[in-house]
Amino acid sequence: MEITAKQVKELREATGAGIMDSKKALEESQGDVEKAVRILREKGLAGAQKKMGRVASEGIVDAYIHLNNRIGVLLEVNCETDFVARNETFRCMVHDIALHIAASSPLYVSPEDIPENILEVEKEINRARAIKEGKPEQVVDKIVEGRLKKFYEEVCLLDQPFIRDPETTIGELVRETIAAVGENIVVRRFSRFQIGEALPE
Repeated sequence: MEITAKQVKELREATGAGIMDSKKALEESQGDVEKAVRILREKGLAGAQKKMGRVASEGIVDAYIHLNNRIGVLLEVNCETDFVARNETFRCMVHDIALHIAASSPLYVSPEDIPENILEVEKEINRARAIKEGKPEQVVDKIVEGRLKKFYEEVCLLDQPFIRDPETTIGELVRETIAAVGENIVVRRFSRFQIGEALPE
């Protein structure tokens, strides 16, 4: 059965879970909201969104060096307490994200980090492309929006499908870990180094 955006919105408001988690729970429950709430609670995902507003001032810096010593990643991920910073679940997630960055080369943490001028250029390119393809004017904005979503998946860490589980984005992996450890988690920043790569201007 088809799950509507309205159903997803209602479930998110009721549980505080993320969009994709809510959609998956509704699909699993065949659209039954009560069952979907139970599924989210069993997975510990209900309420994860509410934790995302809390201050994260502890955490760790992790380093990952690829086997051939040609790619390296430094990553800072914050949490609320030193207790969680030492937690194995948290540390494993951070290391998995560092490994993902080495493999997938994101440029930014999230779409909010993309400079406005780069975003405007991307919008203009996709608008011109849609018009050149002969798309009707009334659907051009929707097409641009869809292509921007694809662009975010290419360049933004939190929007990328996780290399170990392409059905899950890095953002969803973070939210699942928030639910598991009971604290807000923020991917603060990262640097990826590759031998021979040109330095940004």
